[in-house]
Amino acid sequence: MELILKQDVENVGFKDDLVTVKNGYGRNFLIPQGVAILATSSAKKVLAETLKQRAFKEEKLIKDATKIADAIKELEIKISAKTGEGSKLFGSVNNIDVAASLEKAGHEIEKKFIKVEGGNVKRIGKYNAAVRLHRAVIVDLQFEVIAEAK
Repeated sequence: MELILKQDVENVGFKDDLVTVKNGYGRNFLIPQGVAILATSSAKKVLAETLKQRAFKEEKLIKDATKIADAIKELEIKISAKTGEGSKLFGSVNNIDVAASLEKAGHEIEKKFIKVEGGNVKRIGKYNAAVRLHRAVIVDLQFEVIAEAK
């Protein structure tokens, strides 16, 4: 079933994407939730026109996202966490903690756009996270988990 997404859907696509999903998922979830519409020929023509008009706005958004990406690459993020024996953490460090550290540095980014490699970090050390600022701009962010001063 071909659908046009009205908003971003995780693991499916972004707003105004033409996607193919299984019939049941489209008919029973996406369309009733108002997240997608059927991709009829007239809907495809309307989508093409909107995409043409949005192209100029999109360029500006990409430029802004690239500026933020350059600023984020320069940051040295250190997240302190309580530790037990050796380098093991009490609990874990995840995308929420990385988002909080970025906010302290002056860059407010939603936690859902941050993916920490391996999911949760459970040891002290250096790690990577992918920060999606725009569908075309994804930044690799390096951060370090350090022991909290006792």
